[in-house]
Amino acid sequence: MESSTCNIDKGSDRAELLKMTKLIIWDEAPMAHRFCFEAFDKTLKDITGRSNCSDKLFGGKVIVFGGDFQQILPVVPRGSRSDIIHSTINSSYIWDHCVVLKLTKNMRLQQADNTSSTSELELFSNWILKVGDGKLEEPDDGYTDIPIPNDFLISNYDDPLEAIVSETYPNFLNNYKNPEFLQSRAILAGTIETVDIINQYVLGFIPDMREEKEYLSSDSVDTFDGEGNEAFDVLTPEFLNTLTTSDLPNHKIKLKIGTPIMLLRNIDQPEGLCNGTRLIVTRLANHVIEAKIISGKNIGGVIYIPRMDMTPTQSPWPFKMTRRQFPITICYAMTINKSQGQSLDYVGLYLPRSVFSHGQLYVAISRVKSKKGLKILIHDKDNHPLNSTTNVVFKEVFENL
Repeated sequence: MESSTCNIDKGSDRAELLKMTKLIIWDEAPMAHRFCFEAFDKTLKDITGRSNCSDKLFGGKVIVFGGDFQQILPVVPRGSRSDIIHSTINSSYIWDHCVVLKLTKNMRLQQADNTSSTSELELFSNWILKVGDGKLEEPDDGYTDIPIPNDFLISNYDDPLEAIVSETYPNFLNNYKNPEFLQSRAILAGTIETVDIINQYVLGFIPDMREEKEYLSSDSVDTFDGEGNEAFDVLTPEFLNTLTTSDLPNHKIKLKIGTPIMLLRNIDQPEGLCNGTRLIVTRLANHVIEAKIISGKNIGGVIYIPRMDMTPTQSPWPFKMTRRQFPITICYAMTINKSQGQSLDYVGLYLPRSVFSHGQLYVAISRVKSKKGLKILIHDKDNHPLNSTTNVVFKEVFENL
């Protein structure tokens, strides 16, 4: 909400730490709603009190925002194109005080151990930028079909699932416990439903062993605000178990030793155990999961993951649901939105249906470190291969950059 403030009490340890802070770095800023930044501005002004900084933006603190407006914008439930555009940071009063600095090189491609020639690298980098800017087709604004170069397409297959999995995870049975193999690749798809299908398909290839468990969640609804409302009577545990959303784990999680997983919550930020961290399952117990970190700053570290109570950050339902489950999801495949921030050697982009929001296609193709690492499979409802797909770009968001 526009009137929101951060839950940081004046005089608390966190407030005192912020008063001492000289520089704050906020990554992936274009993904956050502008109200988040405005709430933080009000909070810092309040924390600084009557100092000579209290009337300045963010209480006089230097804030560095990192991010890319070609990538996915804030999620506005049931919001229109205009609602999404007006939720971004460059629609806030804060933007008038920002100095914009732009990168000129694709550092993900430049830093990789690339066997591609300089000209090939430049062509690939420019193609990615044109997808992000909406400059491949004219007019390419909003929802536009664009062609995909044959170099990237997987078009010769009998079973699309088998094709995308074998292309992204070749020789899987000899490598399914290899951290280096798993940390360098992933299949990306647009929806949770497609991702779940792929993950269960790949999991089925792991040889059956005793170290296999199925974990079920405990789901409940907060009836505090609607006590006595008969509508809550239809929200049975069986119904709640069927509900899925991007930032909640599934009701049923089936795991085997060697399965790659991703955290869905921050469980220990100082140790780098944040939302998006990837791990490999090394042991399965009744009330805890042991896993080895394969991404981030503590690669190789072993941690223990407990169950925890979770509610969606933006509930798609007209009630507040709490799910007690391990804060993880299997990540042979992940949604395009969840992949933002990842860098991978091999990406298999699976599109049985087109992307549906600004920047999704750009995010998917820009996760990869080299041209040879990107493969794309697009098909229609009859599994026939296609060589074009929808690109969604809302160009208004670029106007005041």
